[in-house]
Amino acid sequence: MVYRGHVRNGRVELDDPAALPEGAEVELTVVRPARVEYADRPIEEIIDEIMADVPVSEWDKLPPDLTDQIDHYVYGTPKQ
Repeated sequence: MVYRGHVRNGRVELDDPAALPEGAEVELTVVRPARVEYADRPIEEIIDEIMADVPVSEWDKLPPDLTDQIDHYVYGTPKQ
């Protein structure tokens, strides 16, 4: 089950109340907050920043003709 919340005054506060038993083990994943400064930056910079977080091993998995055949890979249309 996933609970969402925010940090306020150094504590995690859930958006919706949850009845978790005392001593329950939890795992916290920090989600990257939306960046307001994106509105004032060129899209190329934003894409480069996001792409930098992707390991090279994942880029290597992409088909070599992806840009030429994007409709095929996204929508399943026949290759051109």
